[in-house]
Amino acid sequence: MTRVEKHSRSVHVPVVPSARSTAQRTNGQSVRTLSKGVIGFIGLGRMGTAMAANLATAGRRVVAHVRHPERLSELEALGLTPTTNISDLFDCEFVVSMLPNDNALREVIFGRSSSDLDGLAFGLIPGAIHISMSTISTNGASQFAAGHAERGQGYVAAPVFGNPDAARARELYIIAAGASVDVERCRPLFDILGQQTFLVGSEPSAANLIKLAGNTMTATTLEVLGEVVTLLRKRGLNPQTFIDILTATMFGGRVHRIYGGKIAAQAYAPGGFVLPLALKDVGLALAEAEREAVPMPSVGVVRDRLLTGIGRGYAEYDWTALAMIAAEEAGLEFKLPRLATQPAPARAGD
Repeated sequence: MTRVEKHSRSVHVPVVPSARSTAQRTNGQSVRTLSKGVIGFIGLGRMGTAMAANLATAGRRVVAHVRHPERLSELEALGLTPTTNISDLFDCEFVVSMLPNDNALREVIFGRSSSDLDGLAFGLIPGAIHISMSTISTNGASQFAAGHAERGQGYVAAPVFGNPDAARARELYIIAAGASVDVERCRPLFDILGQQTFLVGSEPSAANLIKLAGNTMTATTLEVLGEVVTLLRKRGLNPQTFIDILTATMFGGRVHRIYGGKIAAQAYAPGGFVLPLALKDVGLALAEAEREAVPMPSVGVVRDRLLTGIGRGYAEYDWTALAMIAAEEAGLEFKLPRLATQPAPARAGD
C-alpha cells in the first residue's frame, strides 16, 4: 500500500533572494552552477500563468518560457522574467511544467531533433529538479523520470486538483511523488501554490494515476448529475431544489457543490476544463484499467458522451456540458451562444 501523507500549507513562506547563475573555470573550461532559488516555468496557460504569478508574488524569481513574443509584456507585468528561449531556464534550480499532454511534455524534456531544439534533460544542470504538474500517463511519467535520473536531475510529479480560480487563490490540492529528498526541496514551492499537499510515494507515476482516477470520477459524477437533473426537469421539478437537498445531505462533496448549481442553472459556457482535455484524461484512465484488466463500464459511457459532445461542436465548452448532452439525448433543447469557431447556420440561397 502506498502511504499517503497530508501537509497543509505553511503559514510562513520562505523567500529566497534572486540569484544569477555564475560560471567558474576549471582547467580553462566553463562550469555552470545552479541559480539557487530561481524557478523556470513552462506552460503559461490560464492555470500556469496564475501559478507562476503566485510564485513571483511570494518573492521568487520566475523565468517564464513562452513561444509567442506578443505575450512577453503581459508576463513581465505579472512580475515574471519572460523569455522565448528555453535555454534561459537551463541554470534554474527548479523548472515547473504545466502542459496539456504527454507529447507536449516529451518535447520539452527531450527536445525536437527536427529543429535542433534542446530539451530540459539535456540542458538542466545536475541537481536541478523538474516539477511536472501536468496530467499525463503513468508510462510517460516513468519515462520522463528515468530520462532526468540518467543525467543526475530530479523529477517530481505534482499534478493538482483545482481550476484556474483555485490556482489564483492558492487553493490547489497537490499530489506529489518522487525521491523524498527532491520532494522536500520542492515543499516551499508547493506551500506557495496550494492549500494542501499529499505525498504518495517515491514513484512519480503514482501521483499521475491518482490524478487520472480523480478526474475520471469527476467526469462520471457530472454525467450522473446530468442524467438525474434531466429526469427532474422533464417531470417539472426545480433542479436547484434537488441540488440543495443533495449537497445538504448525502452528497456534499466539492464536485456536487461546485458543478451542481451550474448544471441546475444550465450555465454551460466555453472555457474551463474543456471536453477534449476531459476526453484525454478519461482515455488515459481507461488505458490504465485495460492494462490491469479492470472493467470500467461507466467510464466507457462517459468517454462516448464526451465524443458525442465534441462531434456536436461543443469542444470549447467546460465539462459540465456532459449534463447538456444528457438533456439533449432526452429531447430537451438549448439555445447556446454561437462560438467564434462554429460556423453560422446556413441561410436559404447560400
